Amino acid sequence: MVQSSTPPPPISSQSPDGRVFGPGGRIAVLLPLPVETTYDYVVPEDAAFAAGDIIDVPLGRRFETGVVWGAAADDIAPEKLKEAVGIKDLPRLPYSLLTFIDWMADYTIQPKGVILRMALRGMRGLKPRALDTELVAAASLPDGLKMTDARTRVMTALGTGAAVNPAQLGKRAGVSASVVKGLIDAGAIDVQVATARSPFAAPDPHRSGVALEPEQQTAASTLSAAVGRGFSVSLLEGVTGSGKTEVYFEPVAAALKVGRQVLVLVPEISLTAQWLGRFRARFGVDPAVWHSDVTGKQRRETWRAVAEGDARVIVGARSALFLPFQDLGLIVVDEEHDAGYKQDEGVIYHARDMAVVRAREADIPIVLASATPSLESVLNAQAGRYRHVVLAGRVGGATLPDVTLINMIRTPPEKGPWGRSWLAPPLVNAIDETLQAGEQVLLFLNRRGYAPLTLCSACGHRLQCPSCTAWLVEHRLAKRLQCHHCGYVAPRPTACPACGKEETFVPCGPGIERVAEEAAARWPDSKVVAVASDMLERPSTMAALVDAIEQRQIDIVVGTQVLAKGHHFPSLTLVGVVDADLGLASWDLRASERTHQLMHQVAGRAGRADSPGRVMLQTHDPNHPVLRAMTAGDTAAFLETEADARRSLGMPPFGRLVALILSGTSEHAVLEAGRDLARAAPTASGVEVLGPAPAFMALLRGRHRHRFLVKGPRNRLLQPLIRAWLNSVKLPSSVRVQIDVDPYGFY
Repeated sequence: MVQSSTPPPPISSQSPDGRVFGPGGRIAVLLPLPVETTYDYVVPEDAAFAAGDIIDVPLGRRFETGVVWGAAADDIAPEKLKEAVGIKDLPRLPYSLLTFIDWMADYTIQPKGVILRMALRGMRGLKPRALDTELVAAASLPDGLKMTDARTRVMTALGTGAAVNPAQLGKRAGVSASVVKGLIDAGAIDVQVATARSPFAAPDPHRSGVALEPEQQTAASTLSAAVGRGFSVSLLEGVTGSGKTEVYFEPVAAALKVGRQVLVLVPEISLTAQWLGRFRARFGVDPAVWHSDVTGKQRRETWRAVAEGDARVIVGARSALFLPFQDLGLIVVDEEHDAGYKQDEGVIYHARDMAVVRAREADIPIVLASATPSLESVLNAQAGRYRHVVLAGRVGGATLPDVTLINMIRTPPEKGPWGRSWLAPPLVNAIDETLQAGEQVLLFLNRRGYAPLTLCSACGHRLQCPSCTAWLVEHRLAKRLQCHHCGYVAPRPTACPACGKEETFVPCGPGIERVAEEAAARWPDSKVVAVASDMLERPSTMAALVDAIEQRQIDIVVGTQVLAKGHHFPSLTLVGVVDADLGLASWDLRASERTHQLMHQVAGRAGRADSPGRVMLQTHDPNHPVLRAMTAGDTAAFLETEADARRSLGMPPFGRLVALILSGTSEHAVLEAGRDLARAAPTASGVEVLGPAPAFMALLRGRHRHRFLVKGPRNRLLQPLIRAWLNSVKLPSSVRVQIDVDPYGFY
């Protein structure tokens, strides 16, 4: 084993190579390790490898599983190379996946071996596919075979139906398995072997779906026509309730009809509950599912089925993007605007953007679907880079809900016998009317728990996480305080650790549990349920909740963004946003855009069937552009204002950003590393290096954090600059550097 000597550029001799290498050939092998380059080996006798083959190779005193990447470098003496061990009994990784890994590693400034590890993660512990056996009687009994009473009973039992193994047949005949094995050895019974069936049934693309309305049919035909015609990007923009899912099911069916596989990405596991039901109704079976909650066995089965082409449709979270599709023909990114597509740990990437690249490398179409597309996608559509397909109306004649603002300064909440109130009189009156009409209410607050902050009323001490720069959130139902960043959990203390006084802690501000407490007190005859992501342990829990809401077993739902998108509740006619200002005061670049998207999505839950819907937003700042856009229903004007603001600052998508996050358990070491990097900061024309400065979360999971932000013009790639900068400074091993290309948050 010799490591290739020259680190590869994005396209180089060590980029994927489609040639076949016979015995004695020199191959480059990429290992799923944090390494930049490939390793060189020799093809053993009686073997032939090609790019994408998964093989075992010696590495020091152990063996590793890697992937053939192409030809080895020519600058290494043949006698220094070791032989590869052999090929795995697994399908070859598709060439488009290899080129995608190569591109992504360069773009995200990550070792390509780390990206490969993400693609191979599902095959961990994967064993050769099990074989099904079946025992059947031979055409005739062998000459000279002595038939005892036991053997006769076995043959008689076999005549009643095939058995899968000797033990089963012996039990049926009332004899031991050894008697059956004797008949097998004598040739009286044949053992037929077949590959085990795939656990995934094939979807039926010819099955009739929901009848599409004319606008939907036009959109579906446009998207379906792109299948099989190479790479393209279509932005499917449709108002909430316009039937976007049913529309993009048609290009899914078109891909299935020509024998191709389909990947559907969703931002959250919770979105799969109703989606799976719609898929089942349209195609007759469930798709394969891929997310963090599937078991190890399911993960291995799914990975193999995707690689062998047996799993025709995969719906999954962002990591499904790295599955080894045998014949990928279409990618759909549902809720393409969602921040859940941003991976913030390990390899930092945006799954929507990487999905576009994956589609380009595979030369296939991709559909980006959303009621509130990201500014980046809208601008790409306006520039003609994306095909823009619009659904302007709701299905079945349903109308968009009326949106009104409640000025919390003019009409503040009135205190009730339960204590402080969070619902203003106009919203309370609207809830009364809705419940009297037998309809359902959603109270939205994007804040988990009972209260975001707990402090001592005697001395002002605030209960804070010991490992993060964050307050502990009280979860009264679970009787605990919790940090939502590191998971630290503690009971609520009886005495203040600062002043020692007892029973002086008070909650500050509302979480969904506190609002639900008020709702239950105001409407005691109504069923009230609080819902947040940390209350939904499994997708089945979410499915049960959705079913209960659909069956009108719940009157008032108090929830976070987990209920803001993708769900269809026909009897829900009123949405009340408890704090519409939450998120608007953030210093985050995309705070206004995110808030507008979230408000628009949650408003879309109201009035999706026959009864008209209402949306009421409680605010202390009714003149904010986001809230004005919501009441006017003028998303285009808001996006134009947002684009002008970012363009004037040279911010994405009109400029480029790369964040460097330094972290370590020693704050002194992090500060020193920051100073060293600052002294070596690049001085290229048009490029600014800001920092180092403490991160917003200056302490996270026990690690001190400081940030750099590199800002450059749109026409300047920052990756080569960042690579050269980091290579010029040797940092201590105790300090970790995370690179975030195109950051979406600045926590």
